[in-house]
Amino acid sequence: MLQGVLYRGWQSGLRTTWVLGKVIVPITLIVSLLKHTPVIEWIVHLFAPLMGLVGLPGEAAIVLALGFILNLYAAIGAMFSLALTSPEILILCVMLSFCHNLFVETAVAKRLGLNALIVVGVRIAMAFLGGAALHLALGNAVGTVAGSYTHLAYLWEMPVLTLLGEIGWTMGKAVGQLALIVIPLMMIIQVLKERKTLDRLALKMTPLMRVLGLSEHAAIPFLAGIWFGLAYGAGVILEASREKPMQKRELYLLMVFLVLCHAVVEDTLIFLPLGVNGWYLLAIRLLAALVVTFLLARIWRAKKQPALVAESKSAVS
Repeated sequence: MLQGVLYRGWQSGLRTTWVLGKVIVPITLIVSLLKHTPVIEWIVHLFAPLMGLVGLPGEAAIVLALGFILNLYAAIGAMFSLALTSPEILILCVMLSFCHNLFVETAVAKRLGLNALIVVGVRIAMAFLGGAALHLALGNAVGTVAGSYTHLAYLWEMPVLTLLGEIGWTMGKAVGQLALIVIPLMMIIQVLKERKTLDRLALKMTPLMRVLGLSEHAAIPFLAGIWFGLAYGAGVILEASREKPMQKRELYLLMVFLVLCHAVVEDTLIFLPLGVNGWYLLAIRLLAALVVTFLLARIWRAKKQPALVAESKSAVS
């Protein structure tokens, strides 16, 4: 009995890994090549004038560009190599928590049928709004991390075998990490689903889901995204949508919450070596996600009510 359940979960995990892998692998290849070109530096110059709005020096654009385009690990590596004050580090961590790995995570959101521009716009807007608000709240403080930034070698400066090896390792690592998380996750979910545990959990989360404008069917993807990350949460959403399609409005609300607050354990822990208070960072992300999703749900509901009233009047007449 259990063996059959695990096998069905295994099949579900393989199917989800294949779907997400077709999105992640090409994006990983493109980004792996881009980081060895002047494109990163061009983006740095583009962002530099905006840094003053959030109380950051121009060099901090390097950190944001690497985080937005690549991932948090690349951004943290750059932060260690720049001279930044403690408030600047916290501001950067909050901004990066809201907005990172845009190419891959936006491609995954698009795979769910969402508008890529809306997803990117929400994340970048929240990053800069959060950074500006935190800058106003913190003011000035002292404390620096010394260092200077050095860019990676360009494509034409690298031996072909070295470049191919790096790309192969990066792509293999991406797919491997995806499979190692998604397949066991889908197997666990399959067991919980067939034992009706998910139904009971979804029922308990119904009040929170309703506050956020979501149905109880969104509870499991919601939890998966919070704990395991946006890409893996999207994998659960894909599988859940295959069984019971979700409305586009609900998908947007769910993704808005998850783009602002996902992978809360990993994304919080990796900032700790920088001296950031993890509880502050987690609280800011969670509060922002709750407030933005709640307000967006209320706005949509307010717009929907006049349409329903007009429809009912026309039906009566």
